[in-house]
Amino acid sequence: MALPVLKLTGAALFLALGALLSDGDPVRLALAVAAATGLLGWGLRDLVVPVRLSVDPTGVTVVSGFAGRRHISWAEIEQITVDTRPRLGLRTETLEIDTRTSLHLFTRYDLGAPPDEVAAVLRTAWSTGQPGNPPP
Repeated sequence: MALPVLKLTGAALFLALGALLSDGDPVRLALAVAAATGLLGWGLRDLVVPVRLSVDPTGVTVVSGFAGRRHISWAEIEQITVDTRPRLGLRTETLEIDTRTSLHLFTRYDLGAPPDEVAAVLRTAWSTGQPGNPPP
């Protein structure tokens, strides 16, 4: 809940700074409004759809678009992996769910837990849901 509030606060700060520092320059004000609008949309998405991934015995449900949902059966899933990359001196992990036709990516902030832990839970559920097709 802290991250969406931070995004919404950032949007308000961009608007306030844009109004204070624009000095009548419409370009500065437009840039501040554009940045605030982006942060506002991003923060509202987190409030409207806080759960980005859920699992049940038949498969997983992922967010599709701004607030839509898509159910993916276990049979559709080809691979569940965690991509780890160094970035700006930090290690970034992303959970990847590959369905052959689409790739769904989730960060730690989307999941509310480390991606490797979520991947382990998903692989266990996948092997239970697909007895003839255990995960790689």
